[in-house]
Amino acid sequence: MRIATATARESSVNLCCALAALLGAWMTGAQAHDFWLEPSVFRPAPGAEVTFRINVGQDFHGNSMIYLPEVFERYVYVGPDGENDVPGIPGDDPAGKIRVVKPGLVTVGYRSTTFTLGFDTLDEFERYLKLEGLEHIAALRKRLGKPDHNITEVYSRAAKSLLAVGAVKPDAADRRLGFTLELIAERNPYALHAGATLPVRLLYKNRPLVDAQVTAFTKDAPLQKLRARSDKNGKVNLALARPGVWLITCVHMVPAARGAGADWESIWGSLTFELPAS
Repeated sequence: MRIATATARESSVNLCCALAALLGAWMTGAQAHDFWLEPSVFRPAPGAEVTFRINVGQDFHGNSMIYLPEVFERYVYVGPDGENDVPGIPGDDPAGKIRVVKPGLVTVGYRSTTFTLGFDTLDEFERYLKLEGLEHIAALRKRLGKPDHNITEVYSRAAKSLLAVGAVKPDAADRRLGFTLELIAERNPYALHAGATLPVRLLYKNRPLVDAQVTAFTKDAPLQKLRARSDKNGKVNLALARPGVWLITCVHMVPAARGAGADWESIWGSLTFELPAS
């Protein structure tokens, strides 16, 4: 497996070192398959500071990424005070810190720039497809006459996290950020409890994505995965069996655009929140 940044710009020795460290973590994450935002606290009090780790790994284990504007297109939080950028100092980990002021549901979103990934063998590529529920790409590859070795892919990642600041109204809503691939909670998870169903809608380029695999699991039981495929409206209903921190993920793949310098393009999306115990 081979990987390289496509858009990061080196402007100083310090930036080169930061990029090297980030690239090492991203390489590990390319073989992992989970990417998520994890705040220092999911239910802060009004006026509290919240820091964020940008994680790449597997089953809630992996590497945290540094704050580096060269490798993200957008990093924002949206709440009662509107939309604001998540501030940070390049090289910092945790990667970003905000102060939440007013009570309410806050949506935090991160969208990366584009990276390139290489698969030396077809077997390696198809193992990746199977893991992410993308088996239809194997058939599409044959129909399109795509290569069966030295396969290249451009990919980007987007992550969202929901915070409940103080007392949150039960009908508070997740915000739609307009990411290329986006998971949107259609109920406020902080108004739910273990055993409740959370409807989630999956959008690709602002339209419902049909028949995509959506995977959900908790931090304390990451191997107990819940999987569902989106319906004609891009919707899945997830039965949240236990309280705690949840991660919902999805990957979508399409043939790369002409001139992209790759065979395939994939877009990764995730959503984190904490389900109350009662």
